[in-house]
Amino acid sequence: MKTLFKNFKIINKGEILPQSELSVTDGVIDGFVSCDENEYDRIVDGEGKLYLSPGFIDIHTHGGGGYDFMDSVAGEYDLVAVNHAKYGCTALCPTTVSASEEELKASLDAFKKAKEMKSGAKLLGIHLEGPYISKNQKGAMDEKYIRLPDPCEYKELFALSDDIVRMTVAPELEGSDELGVFMREHNVIPSIGHTDAVFTDIERAHEKGGYSIMTHLYSCMPLTHRKNAWRIAGAVEAGIYLDTMYVELIADGCHLPPEILKMVYKFKPEDKIILVTDSMRAAGMGEGVFRFGSRANGYDIVVEDGVAKLMDRTAFAGSVATTDRLVRTMVNMAGVPVEKAVRMITENPACAMGISDSFGVIEKGRAADLTVFDSDINVKCTLVDGKFIYDVL
Repeated sequence: MKTLFKNFKIINKGEILPQSELSVTDGVIDGFVSCDENEYDRIVDGEGKLYLSPGFIDIHTHGGGGYDFMDSVAGEYDLVAVNHAKYGCTALCPTTVSASEEELKASLDAFKKAKEMKSGAKLLGIHLEGPYISKNQKGAMDEKYIRLPDPCEYKELFALSDDIVRMTVAPELEGSDELGVFMREHNVIPSIGHTDAVFTDIERAHEKGGYSIMTHLYSCMPLTHRKNAWRIAGAVEAGIYLDTMYVELIADGCHLPPEILKMVYKFKPEDKIILVTDSMRAAGMGEGVFRFGSRANGYDIVVEDGVAKLMDRTAFAGSVATTDRLVRTMVNMAGVPVEKAVRMITENPACAMGISDSFGVIEKGRAADLTVFDSDINVKCTLVDGKFIYDVL
């Protein structure tokens, strides 16, 4: 199967390239070259209006399309991947919430089966968000499942599965540095989130524990505050200050106002900003009441005003964002050039997760994981391994 994309504005590595053609053969990128058009099975003409970029990568999503990874149904993992592909996502990390050890094991088992299905976006590996987090910063997490780092528990989980690729932890908790080192030894990315940590805690965790990503910056973490009349710099300031620390932004236009998005873009190195959905099962489903977490042990939340909220409306409960919405928000609300916003959801997450040799950029010999969208960031088609898994062209 040979496909030619011609007359496109091609985005790669944070730039719009001078080339306008891309050739794909049998799911692999040939490069910015073309043969005789008669040799191609399909020719897609962007007419100088459409963008072509590496496929969007979401390293923090709990579900979508009516399904949640905490239900631990392998077939539904695949349906979530199909749903997110409609919005340009070609790879994602299924993310858990703080839960019992039994539920976490069930999620790992379901992932093992689901990763072979391959109907939608690729499943990169499990992101454990909790359960070793701060109860004060639990957000929508259920407090009864939050606990201190337990070497016996996490060593057993890691022994059961080599599909864990990332874990979010509150670094002020006893044993968090040791857990960070353990994760690095097992090729798992240590991340910081749902935390009461202050600036110095974040510095220590980054330097000694290998923690390299701030999970949804600003959400469920302290800013500068007073303690016994003294001002204490918070976790947010550390995330912005540390040039080698990646930061996630839930750029749905709700979790963070445009002013914050603009400020982070201005002061944070561009290559350390990652856009994530943090989406739950209601993503792509419209407004209404939905289950947060698993059907068995979760609870109801309400989706309105373009965001998921607790039933008492006191806080958000994840999001209903999709990857195209993140890019659109950064471009339209934060004034970020489209090629830079795309980098934040392609190359940057790939680098943060240590998979940049295979994901995040367009390069000859790589899998053709590609996204096509218009000037309003409406996705027109999504390719995974060269296969059109979403196509409205």
